[in-house]
Amino acid sequence: MSGPSPQGHNWSQKSEDEEDPLDQMILRTGCATFHYAVQECMAEHQDWRKCQPQVQAFKDCMKEHQKQRMEELQKRQMLAQAKS
Repeated sequence: MSGPSPQGHNWSQKSEDEEDPLDQMILRTGCATFHYAVQECMAEHQDWRKCQPQVQAFKDCMKEHQKQRMEELQKRQMLAQAKS
């Protein structure tokens, strides 16, 4: 059984060539593959409890992205303070 298309989350009327802002955000994190795995699992099983491995993998990916983002922001702040 095939899962939903990677477009996903199309809650409003948009033209075919418009990207969903949520999908764009997830793509920037590098966690899109994990997000699509959750979507496919949910489409297949219709029960989030059966998708816990996929949910956990997505959660772990997002946590790592947030950690890297915070480290980058801290580096930028330290550089800005050093320059002033």
